Amino acid sequence: MKYLKIFFFVLIAHIYSSTYAVSPGEVRFGNESADTVTITNILQEIHDAHYKTTNEKIIAIARKLIDTPYGAGTLECSPEQLTVNLSAVDCTTFVEYVTAMAMTIDENRTSWHDFIYNLERLRYRNGQINGYSSRLHYVSDWIIDNAHRGILQDVTDRIAIPSYQIKTLDFMSRNRDKYPALAEDEEFEKLKNAEIGYRSHRIPYIKPTNTAKLPLNDGDIIIIISKTQGLDAQHMGFAINIDGQPHLLHASSAHGKVLIDPLSISEYLKRNRSASGIRVVRLKE
Repeated sequence: MKYLKIFFFVLIAHIYSSTYAVSPGEVRFGNESADTVTITNILQEIHDAHYKTTNEKIIAIARKLIDTPYGAGTLECSPEQLTVNLSAVDCTTFVEYVTAMAMTIDENRTSWHDFIYNLERLRYRNGQINGYSSRLHYVSDWIIDNAHRGILQDVTDRIAIPSYQIKTLDFMSRNRDKYPALAEDEEFEKLKNAEIGYRSHRIPYIKPTNTAKLPLNDGDIIIIISKTQGLDAQHMGFAINIDGQPHLLHASSAHGKVLIDPLSISEYLKRNRSASGIRVVRLKE
């Protein structure tokens, strides 16, 4: 009996360690008690509401985070750690937290431990954290890596006839001084190696003039494509239709919080001369 118990606990430990590349104890929280309670409550409530589609879950989760303060740079730490901070979000972390929660509910799970597992899958190359350069910093890399693993799908060319932008994504390596983690030569070289795959990269997008009547679903992930050299995207959020016009539900630096933008996506783009248009991505059901 004694050896049977030992075998049982070893087996459980093995299953747990193989499921979670990062254990919950290794996560860097903004406020562990508040964050885990918030995540658990949202997961349970949205799960129990029995929404029919993944996109419906996404919007319901995103609405729960409306008025969360905007905060940049919450992921930056040395060494790189899986970070959860729901007290302040930027456009990227907002999208990641909401999407990872929707993934967890789609799996019929309501534990913040499972959310952490899915967040790592979504945020890092091949779904596993391995230093700063393993984070999917470029949105194109984020989309392609997650699409390859069956998590996301780019639907830009399904909802409109897209235009294409050819870019070499090297903004980070060309601006090494802006990223403290790249002071380490090893991480810098790893990042440069990741960028090699995005030389003359073809980026589909929908021009601002074609966005007013797009058949966007509430909960679609909207990527604002950048005109900046070496950079593919400047912002992201979720589509939400208001009076027949798609708007952004996003973490806005201009408004200082998560909100449904008062401007339609079409008007938002008209006022943003540094944007080329939008790319549309969905979480696979």
